[in-house]
Formats: sequence, structure tokens, C-alpha cells
Amino acid sequence: MISIKVPPLGESIVEATVSRWLKREGEAVTAGETLVELETDKVTVEVPATTSGVLVRRAHQEGDVVALGAVLGELDESAAAKGAPAQPAPAPEPKPAAEVKPAPAPPPPAAPAAPAAPAAREEQEVRASPAARRLSAEEGVDLASVQGTGRGGVVSKPDVVEHISRPAATGPGIPQPAVDVRPAPPIAASTPAPGAAPSAPSAPSPRPAVAPAPASNGTRETREKMSTRRKRIAEHLLESQHATAHLTTFNEIDMSAVESLRARVKERIEKEQGVRLSFMPFFVRAACLALKQFPMVNARVDGDHIVYHHYVNLGVAVASDAGLVVPNVKDADQKGMVQIGREIVEIAKKARDGKLTMDDLTGGTFTITNGGVFGSLVSTPIINFPQVGILGLHKIQDRPVAIDGKIEIRPMMYVALSYDHRIIDGQQAVLFLVRVKELMEDPALMVID
Repeated sequence: MISIKVPPLGESIVEATVSRWLKREGEAVTAGETLVELETDKVTVEVPATTSGVLVRRAHQEGDVVALGAVLGELDESAAAKGAPAQPAPAPEPKPAAEVKPAPAPPPPAAPAAPAAPAAREEQEVRASPAARRLSAEEGVDLASVQGTGRGGVVSKPDVVEHISRPAATGPGIPQPAVDVRPAPPIAASTPAPGAAPSAPSAPSPRPAVAPAPASNGTRETREKMSTRRKRIAEHLLESQHATAHLTTFNEIDMSAVESLRARVKERIEKEQGVRLSFMPFFVRAACLALKQFPMVNARVDGDHIVYHHYVNLGVAVASDAGLVVPNVKDADQKGMVQIGREIVEIAKKARDGKLTMDDLTGGTFTITNGGVFGSLVSTPIINFPQVGILGLHKIQDRPVAIDGKIEIRPMMYVALSYDHRIIDGQQAVLFLVRVKELMEDPALMVID
């Protein structure tokens, strides 16, 4: 008998939540096949079978919190795969030839005759995550009609969301929601890699990032235990506000120049590079140049020392089914906008699929978060501690502005910089944001800088 234990989860991570079992008790497994998925505050970890055999016991159920090294279940490597045929119950004909005992169980020849029985059996056998089942129940979606993209065809919550929004999904790049993880007010939004901020003010876009409330079941209140990731996010946000001298400064940007430039080149870039150029790479590039001019915004506090980073690992807040995370575009200051756009798409997809690694989530020096894709007009994002600055983007909205003594309608966006006043003075924060504004309003400066 082989014990299946919680593997090392990464630096400083000592516990995880059993997210999903992919094998049932009595089911045969092969070496290397994933048995169970564990969710930590940072990543989802797959626990594979170290040898072939039969899963004879699951020591913990989905939702249980398990410590490092805890026993998750037991695998009998000497057992024959006779437990496996019990799973293919839907195919009664081959079974009599394989075993004698099961023969009496399958004989319900009446089942094939009754059309309702097979349909009910098929619906029960749809493999889906708890979040997917909850959302499908609330939206009235038949899980059998949803194509699962998880391992072994398991239907996940993003699969249900995509199924629901498929008829109305029209925006270029709605699939990659990179969202706001830190905002205290309405900003729990995201930053779709392909420029959804301006072009997705419509209602469908927020749906992927909004976790549905549990069904009431006729009661006035429902109690639900926090996931490990949600608890860690809460702790992280409180730590950020308690450990930093938090302050926010605001400005607004006329997006006319960037919109015009993007409109001219996006089709060509997509055709030649295979990348949908969104607004986010422009902000990443502008932020990197501004950080070069104001290096204290890209620093961190270590005791009574200030550590200056001579590189930019730029975090982009992303919404995923498992929670809000901030993967990083490593060495963003050394990359062009097309490459930045490509990497944002990749990390957003990895976040949705639960495939982010510890390397993706660690080492960040500055963060950008976008609530505008969900309609947020103004917010004060919370610093992604131990960083000392975070840039918040918002909805692009046509507004009347005074241009050379005349009133014109321009696409305007409010931007916010939350910063740690321990090492960043108000003047430096304001000038940093002004520099971002100048670069975005005259994108040619990003090329010649």
C-alpha cells in the first residue's frame, strides 16, 4: 500500500486546500496520472500517482485543508484493475464477458428501452468542478452541453462562463481577463490582454471574474468557508495596508493618440505577429520608462534599507476561476510592446487554466491593475506588498475637455498611483504619473526614449 502525500508546495507555503479529486476510490490509475489537485494561495498543484495501481482510499474530501506531508489517500499497487470496470457501468454489454458477478447488476435491459434512464445516467456522469456545477445551476446550463477543457474532459467554471457568453462574445480579446486584484472600492476588475478596457463597457465582460454567490436554498443566510487562496489574499491586503504608508494620487489621460496608433497598426501586427495589440502593452512600456526616471517607485523597503531594482518585473493583476493572482512579465523593461502583449496573453491563459508556476508569481517589482474593463471609473488600488507602487487603470470614457480654448469630446481615462509614502514623496509620485500621462498622450516618445 502506497500513501499519497501532500508534496512540497513552494517556499513559505505550508498548507493547501483539496480542490478536486480526479480519481474515485476503486478506480485504476497509471503511473504519472493526476490523482488530485491542491489549491494554495498562489498556484494549483497536481499530485500524480507514483506507480500504477488502484486508488483504495481518499483520506480527505474536496474543500479540506491539508498540511505539508499529510496523507491524501492510499494506492494499492498490487491490486488488479478489477475496480476499474466498475466505472464503465454505462457499457453493460462487454461486462458479462469480463466478470460473472457484475452480470446480475447490468441486466436491466429495461434501461435501454426507457429513453429517460440513459439521459439521466449521462447527465450524472458529467465530470465538473464544484464551482462549475454551482454556476451551471444558477444559470440553468446543462453541463452535458458544455465542453470541458480540464484534464480528462473535466468541466471547469471558465468552461461554463465561456459557454454562457459565447453567443454574445464580440470584443477582440475578451478571453484573456487580467484583472484588478488590489482595489479597495469597486475595482475587482481585470485587464484583458487584448485591450478590453476601452472596448468592453458592455455587461458580458464582467461575468468571467465575478464569483457567483452560493444558492440560498430557501434560507436567509448561507455560510461558506473561505478557500486557502481567499484567506491568503485577505491576509496579504491587510498586511499591505498595515505595513505601508498608503497614499494615492490621480490624473487623467487623453487616449486619442494611443487609440489612433493602435487602430492603424493592430491588424498588421495581428497578421504578422499573431498578437492582438491591446492598450495594456502601451501602459506597460510607459510605466517601465517612467520607472527608469523615478527608480524609487520600483524599489522596496527591507528593514532600514531601500533596495533599488535595476530591472522591471511587471505584475499584471489577473482574475482566474481559482482567485485573483498577479503573475509577472519578467524583465518587461527589456521587451518591446509586441512581446509584452504576447506574454500578457500567455500568463492570462495560464491563470485561467490554473497552470501558473511559482516563478510566474514571484519576483515582481511593480504592478498594473485594470478595473476599467468592468466599468470602474475611479478607484484606489492597494499596493502589492512588498512593492511600493501600483498603477490603477480605469474605464475609457468620452468626456468634454478644453483643448486650445475649445470644448472637444475626447476618450479620457482616470489613472491612479498608490504608493508607499515611507520612501516615495508626493512630488515623486505625482511626477511619475505625469510622465506616464505624457508618454501615453504622445506614444512617439516611447520609441525615441
